[in-house]
Amino acid sequence: MSIYQRIKELAIEKKISIRELEKTLKFSNGAINKWEEKAPSDKLEKVANYFNVSTDYLLGRTNKRNYYELTEKDEKNIEKQLQEMINDLENAPMLFYSEKNADEFDDETKELLKESLKHALRIAKIEAKRRYTPKKYR
Repeated sequence: MSIYQRIKELAIEKKISIRELEKTLKFSNGAINKWEEKAPSDKLEKVANYFNVSTDYLLGRTNKRNYYELTEKDEKNIEKQLQEMINDLENAPMLFYSEKNADEFDDETKELLKESLKHALRIAKIEAKRRYTPKKYR
């Protein structure tokens, strides 16, 4: 997929025309259309910033829109961490995470706790990637 096609796809998602994008970014009329044949320079970075995607995504080098998106490996690590946390909670005395008796801690509550922990782990991983990924790898 070409740079122009990716930009067009992003513009459609954002419900704007290529002309509106050019006007917003103060590009000349038809500047982005020319990118079907020849790649741009500094203007590409402006477009990437506008859509909050990486230039590598626009150039077709990756399908990840941002460097901090979770990979399959990240998802597997999160699942592993989650399972370890659940095991620790199941082996700990109930007082640590509930004042209810063990019989009162039903499956629905356990599932809600598990989903909450998973969501928290995903957010923490994304934030870590955002903050601590060196600029040369972004």
